[in-house]
Amino acid sequence: MASLEPKRKSSKWYRKLRNKYRLVFMNDDTLEERFTFRLSRLNVFIALGTLTIVLIFLTSILIAFTPLREYIPGYTNVKLQRNLYELQLKTDSVEKELERKDKFLENLKKVINGSDLGSEVPAPKDTLRRYDDIRLNRSSEDSLLRLEVESQGKYSLYRMENSESAIQKKTSLGNVLFFVPIKGVVTNDYDPARQHYGIDIVAKENEAVKSVLDGTVIFSDWTVETGYVILVQHLQNVISVYKHNSVLLKRQGEHVKAGEPIAIIGQSGELTTGPHLHFELWNEGNPIDPKEYISF
Repeated sequence: MASLEPKRKSSKWYRKLRNKYRLVFMNDDTLEERFTFRLSRLNVFIALGTLTIVLIFLTSILIAFTPLREYIPGYTNVKLQRNLYELQLKTDSVEKELERKDKFLENLKKVINGSDLGSEVPAPKDTLRRYDDIRLNRSSEDSLLRLEVESQGKYSLYRMENSESAIQKKTSLGNVLFFVPIKGVVTNDYDPARQHYGIDIVAKENEAVKSVLDGTVIFSDWTVETGYVILVQHLQNVISVYKHNSVLLKRQGEHVKAGEPIAIIGQSGELTTGPHLHFELWNEGNPIDPKEYISF
């Protein structure tokens, strides 16, 4: 009998939690019932617990995602550092502007009074301390490089392959190995007296025209008289010219290798009587006979 007594007490306590109660709202004068609720201790406990959890969750969200968190000790404004930096920049700018205006007013007073403005504005102290020990010395390599660049001309697109080639002396064109632009028959020779500054080469139809040396394309476009024309700038200030092409394979600014196709032979332009390539070589701004350097 003693062992059954605790079970009865626990079951009695559980039953008390589930006992139903009636909550009635009545009119005090007429004793008329307005609202009636059936409650139990367990339901009230669950409802209050749920409401508490919801309130805590909503309060956490409100604090985490609104400016209210800034009023809690330990939280700081994330934009405070940026605002301080911007204010520092503005303050520095205002300070420099005030110094400039003060200097302007000072110089204006000197002008009005007829005083001397001075030969130069003194540099900041930190600038003088930082660069007063620098000495600029011109090396022999620098002088050779400057001479090499200046000798290229105003519109030259001379391409340096490496730093050593920039300070080397120019070699004569006789030592340069030119690639044959196209295999064919020369029908018109170089003749400056007739203002024919190149040679005309007749070859097979749709034959590829190749670059005679490594270089950079400085012109690749259509002209009325000579049709599709392409010009390539090479080392030793040499320019090769290819006229009357039917198709251009390279654009201006592209780098080409010796023997690389750059166009297709054709008869474009007004100054042509048939499919051929008009080929020119220029050195230091002067036309030269291509047959002296290339075997066609």
